[in-house]
Amino acid sequence: MPAGGNKKLATRFFMGESKKRTGRRPLTEGKKSRFVNVRFTEKEMELLERMEKELGLSRTEFIRQRALSNVEIILINSKELIAALDQLGRETGYIGHNINQLARHANTLHLQSRLSENVIRDFNQLFEQYLVQQQKLDIVMRKLMRLPASRKMH
Repeated sequence: MPAGGNKKLATRFFMGESKKRTGRRPLTEGKKSRFVNVRFTEKEMELLERMEKELGLSRTEFIRQRALSNVEIILINSKELIAALDQLGRETGYIGHNINQLARHANTLHLQSRLSENVIRDFNQLFEQYLVQQQKLDIVMRKLMRLPASRKMH
């Protein structure tokens, strides 16, 4: 090794010049120590490879991003959903039946001139609350209907 080579190395070391870094980058998050094995069909593998190339991502990074993006969206268990909707439908039917009975009773009292203004006010207030809840339920149901089939099934 030439004599000047040692001088450059010593100058870099003592003068604070950084050496060329080699090896792995420092971790910005916790160590990834868990392993997942996934099998694909030939068509799925071709699609995966095409997406990797288009996005310029490694297979690991692509799968990690796809799997963990939108993690707040929960897959829906269709059996549980149908059971819950069935129960909700029954409860809504009972409420509708009760509203009809109250309205019929109020009409009878009105014909007899025994209907209180307080009863009318309270009934209208409760009925408005029911309609607001019904509209919220409709919004949730429309959102659910728009979900792709892959998100609905579990």
